[in-house]
Formats: sequence, C-alpha cells, structure tokens
Amino acid sequence: MSKGRLEAFSDGVIAIIITIMVLELKTPQEAGPEALLSLIPVLLSYVLSFVFIGIYWSNHHHLLQAIRSVNGRILWANLHLLFWLSLVPFVTSWIGATSFASWPVAMYGVVMLLAAIAYTILSRVLIAHHGTDSPLAIAMGSDVKGKVSLLIYAVAIPLAFLSSTVACLLYVLVAVIWLVPDRRIETTLTQEARDSKNE
Repeated sequence: MSKGRLEAFSDGVIAIIITIMVLELKTPQEAGPEALLSLIPVLLSYVLSFVFIGIYWSNHHHLLQAIRSVNGRILWANLHLLFWLSLVPFVTSWIGATSFASWPVAMYGVVMLLAAIAYTILSRVLIAHHGTDSPLAIAMGSDVKGKVSLLIYAVAIPLAFLSSTVACLLYVLVAVIWLVPDRRIETTLTQEARDSKNE
C-alpha cells in the first residue's frame, strides 16, 4: 500500500489543527496595546502548542521518508496519533482561558503524554513492518529522546497540582529537547544512498 495518501491525509489534519488553534485567538475590542495584556496567557499557550504540532509534523515527515509502504496496522497507529493531536486545540484553549490553572495544565500534559505514546507506537509499528534492520530501525536506535520525553510528561502531570508554572516549564523543556535538530533518519538515509551508489 502506498504511503502517499497517509502522508497527505496526515498533513491535512495537522494543518486543520493549527488553523483551529489560531482561530481561538480572539481580536481585542480595544485599540490600545494594553488590550493585548489579557491575551498573554492565550498567546503563550498558542505558541507552545504551535511548536509542539510543528515538532510532530517534522518528525512524522521524517518517519514517512524512511519507509517504503504502509499496511492496515500503520494506518490505525497513525490515526491514533492524529486523534490525540486533534485534542491539542481544546487543551490549548483551556489553559489559555484559565491562565494556566492546575487542572487544565495537567490535562494538557495528559494529551501530550498520550500523543507521545501514540507516536512511539507508530514508530514501533513502522519498524515491525519494515524490519529491525531497516533504515528506520537503525535511525531510531534506542530512542532516548522519546523515553526522556515520556518521563518528563509523567512527572509534570501530577506536579501541575503543586505548581502549574513548573509543569509548564517541563513541557517547554520537552519542546526544547525536540527543537534541537534530530538528524538520525536523514543521516541514515543519506548514508544508505551513498552505500547504494558505491555498490
């Protein structure tokens, strides 16, 4: 089964998610810059979620570049990931509207944790389909960044009830970890292309 439709569908869903988030940014009724002060929590939550969605889009793109085909299990694993990502606009709006209150911040973490688990499942299903000696499997390795992210989310969720600020800083930490360019898949594919030319 071709991967093209999976990639196009996923890109479309992610574009819609970003569109929904930006539509939650309501225009102030006043004309002065002080009117923006009340929107700071909403803007901060939007920026954080936009970065996370961008990270998922980028890494999802790299995953699909490293595979040749998809099957039914991969389609469902991908839908599982998109389901959790589709809830990001809801929790983003909630934490912005409540100025980062404990319950919304905790639920934001739950959605992010489940999205991260879904991404891990998708990676494993792709590796199972293409083999443990595939370029994707080699590039993913032990996936230290993924495991560290899951741990940080798991710590941040209950911590939100003690300090929502600290929990949010932990979410930012996860984003920073993933913003550092991860070229494992690109490097592996480039090396494989070179090896093929040399043969």
